[in-house]
This record gives sequence, C-alpha cells and structure tokens, in this order.
Amino acid sequence: MNVSLRQLRVFQAVAAQGSFTRAGEQIGLSQPAVSRCVTELEQQLDLKLLDRTTREVVLTEVGRGLAVGLERVLEDLDAVLQDVRGQATQRQGRVRVASSPTLSANLLPECIARCRHEHPGLELLLLDRIQHDALASVLSGEVDFGVLIDPERRDGLHVEDILSEPFCLVCPPAHRLARRRHAKWADLAGEPLVLLDHASGSRRLIDNALQQHGVQAVLAQEVGHVTTIFRMLEAGLGISVVPLLALPPRGLQSLAMCPLLPRVDRSIALVRRANRTLSPVAEVAWRLVRSVAGARGGAR
Repeated sequence: MNVSLRQLRVFQAVAAQGSFTRAGEQIGLSQPAVSRCVTELEQQLDLKLLDRTTREVVLTEVGRGLAVGLERVLEDLDAVLQDVRGQATQRQGRVRVASSPTLSANLLPECIARCRHEHPGLELLLLDRIQHDALASVLSGEVDFGVLIDPERRDGLHVEDILSEPFCLVCPPAHRLARRRHAKWADLAGEPLVLLDHASGSRRLIDNALQQHGVQAVLAQEVGHVTTIFRMLEAGLGISVVPLLALPPRGLQSLAMCPLLPRVDRSIALVRRANRTLSPVAEVAWRLVRSVAGARGGAR
C-alpha cells in the first residue's frame, strides 16, 4: 500500500473535527485538498472510512478503529521525530578526531580546551598518529574526522582547508644564517639538514620545495618528532626546515628562527569520508576546530 503520512494526518484531523472544512483550517489545507487526501487513503486501503452527507462527516466502524489506532501511532512517531530533532540542538556526546603529531601538539590542545569550556557535554577524544595512520583511521571510520596536513590523496575524502602556514628556517644562534631577517631556500645548499621523516605530512612538501629551488643539501638526520629536531640543532648537528605551527608557543629559547623566501606554505585540512554526514555533535566539533584554526591564521 502506498499510504502517505500526510494522508493519515489529514484523516486524523477530519476524524477529530468531524468536518473537512474545520480539518482544513486546522492543518492549513483547502477543503477540496482535505477531501482528496481522504479519498486517496480510502482507495489505497480499499475501505470506506467516512460517511459523507451535506451536513456532516461520520466515521464508519472501520474509520473509528483506524482513528483510535492512529492517535497512538502518530503520537509515538512525533515523539521519535522530536527526539531525533533534539540531537541537532544537544551538545552531548563523544567525537573522535585523528591528528598528525605537530597539530596534536600545537593546535588540538586549544580546540579541546575550548570544547570543554563552550560545550561541556561534548567530549573530544584525540588520536595522535603519524599522517599515514591518521588518514587510514579516517578512511576506516575509526574516527569521525581528521585534522591533517595537505593530504596527497583526496579520493574518497571530503577535504576542507582551514589554515595555511609557511615553512621557516631554524638553526643554532651561532650559525651564519641566524641573524638574518629572512633566509632564501638557496641559502640551504650544502648545509646539513635535520628533517622530519617521510611519515610526516610535511616532509613531502619540504622535499618538493628544495627540489623546486634547486637546493642540494646534506641530509644529516631524519627524525619523527619536531622536539627531537630542536635537541639535535642545540647539539650543533645541523639546521632545519619546520612549519611555523611546530614552533613552541613561547618561542625557541636556544635557537634562532627566520622566514624562508620565497614563501612556501603547507595547508592544514579537516578531512572526513566523502558522502558521509557527520553526526550533530561531530559537526559541532568540526566547526570548532575550523574556528580555532581560522583565529590562528588571522593572528599571523
């Protein structure tokens, strides 16, 4: 049977009002439209639900039985719909977010803190993983979404760039480039470089920039964490290229930093599976991370 919810609600209104006209006024339909809905319902059920006269509308025995049953069913349906609709306005639940290490350390803490303050019922759980594994957790559905560095692969993903930041040079204070207001990529030629390894989303971008500017540098060390880079530079093992967001909030105490020109940026993006709608609470978390990143970008 092709019975619509609209037909059932119109019939319920007629049964309650005992009149097509009054039912139409109640639900905002014309009298002919009400009559047509009831007639279509009777045709679908192959039953007479109403006896019509010029003066009144009377329920048949079958019509009375349907009206009584509908009242309970439609009340239950309304309760379910109200509950589902309420999820859009509630700010309670758990959202799992995957993030690469530099973002986990320097962007996500502020997001989690703001989430606790602005949405106490929303718990933001961070999975701190290397870029490849963070992306895999998004694709598998293990997390609601990810905060990643310019994913090279975008098929099967919905990607929204939220922040763009430059790479900069970090070196010991006694290095020849330490006192410059800015350095050129060409200045890195022949220098020993301590870089993030290829598990980082930034390494591909750094290698591309070095190649683009024709820089032949010596790879001294490859490491997994920016903190390790800083300790190695303090030990005099070379210089490095790192994204601006990877620098400590209070700055570098024992190292020098300057911008690299021409400016080369990396993009930070919110990433989720394509054609998958976020839950209401995950949508709240998505917008919050976007807002925090936007404020960071505006402050630069």
